[in-house]
Amino acid sequence: MSGTTSRTPIPAAGFDAQVTFCYCQDLKACAHFYEQVLGLPLALDQGGCRIYRTAAAAYLAFCRRATAPSPDGIIVTLVSEDVDGWYARLMARGVEFEKPPGHHPQYHIYHCFLRDPNGYLIEIQRFEDPAWKVS
Repeated sequence: MSGTTSRTPIPAAGFDAQVTFCYCQDLKACAHFYEQVLGLPLALDQGGCRIYRTAAAAYLAFCRRATAPSPDGIIVTLVSEDVDGWYARLMARGVEFEKPPGHHPQYHIYHCFLRDPNGYLIEIQRFEDPAWKVS
């Protein structure tokens, strides 16, 4: 069998779920932001890690680390048709935005930006490209 590989096709939706793990130094502030401000449901509390459901089978997790790496260059994008509604709700909760809702013609999106307590850049985005499909 040397030199041969199996070429079993991978199904388009071959995974059951997706989890992105990020690090933070202050898990309490992080929990407050994601649970109370954004209102994400806590899917699993592992003590030093908290996993939040962002969509049917998509999760965002934060784990406490004394030396959490810098979040520079990382964008956590939460997709919603209601960008303006999220903007209004979060503004009412005192969230400061780095960029209010607006169109980005190059990528055919409508989006806004804010930061979480860890410094992660959060983008709330709507795809306006008819080729985008969620299912």
